[in-house]
Amino acid sequence: MSSLYRPQMSHAGFINTHQVSAWDEQGEQRQVSIAGESPLTLYIDKQEVVTLMTLGSSPELLTLGYLRNQGFIDHIEQVEAVQVDWEVNAVAVVTRDGVSDLEEKLQHRTITTGCGQGTVFGGLMDKIDQIKLPQVELAQSQIYGLLEDLRQQNDIYKKAGAVHGCALCQGTQVVSFVEDVGRHNAVDTLAGEMLLEQIPGQDKVFYTTGRLTSEMVIKVAQMGIPVLLSRSGVTRMGMELAQQVGLLLIGRAKGQHFMVFNGQERILYDQRPTPLPSSSKRTDAATQTTPDKTLHKAFAPHKKEESCA
Repeated sequence: MSSLYRPQMSHAGFINTHQVSAWDEQGEQRQVSIAGESPLTLYIDKQEVVTLMTLGSSPELLTLGYLRNQGFIDHIEQVEAVQVDWEVNAVAVVTRDGVSDLEEKLQHRTITTGCGQGTVFGGLMDKIDQIKLPQVELAQSQIYGLLEDLRQQNDIYKKAGAVHGCALCQGTQVVSFVEDVGRHNAVDTLAGEMLLEQIPGQDKVFYTTGRLTSEMVIKVAQMGIPVLLSRSGVTRMGMELAQQVGLLLIGRAKGQHFMVFNGQERILYDQRPTPLPSSSKRTDAATQTTPDKTLHKAFAPHKKEESCA
């Protein structure tokens, strides 16, 4: 068959960033960009395989690459069609002769440390409606104290890099810190410690070096922790789910800078840093525009029910 063979493919990619309101360390509202995040459930010949969390920019290529890297296909000629339908958040793959030993391959999958394969996302989403977190207040000075204490951690990262870190915090102190090659491994380790030691979550702050995706928000909410803090950014679904469960969500936290993406009314601004001169005010890195101080409506969660890193 010709090397130029192409299966039938949809062209359902899109640029997935969203403008939302967030509040900085001065308590000023800004418009910033956050990454989109959408579940894409993969079916091979009508057999559900996995749900991938994706930006959605190249879903057909993502699907083909996943099939190749997971050993479901060896050649492009094995695939007749790849059709993405965002109305149902699914991609249907039709193969020419089926996938040999598909059931066995699914039974013996090894879930990697990567962040994009939401094999447990559907189960987690079933529980999210039952979660309502305590509406705690958080002082700005506590955020800065935690960031300073956390700066002393990351031993493996300082020596070797290539790892994520997560921490269970109380007050301005780190109670427990875990590093692993995947941030979800680190989260699960701390969840296991809390379960084993019967550690309550309602007075804790959870910190992660990774981005605040939907699965990260759901896991922390299930642990009963009302505050999630990260040095990284937020995805659309992460923000929406934080709004749903009442999670105080803080991203881009480094030094004296942070952005509050949900729960700004619960931040006590007791240690505002010295403002930058008006002539040299920071340009938002995501939008490359001067921050807009005009009050905007908070980013409203969409109503579409999503099922499935």
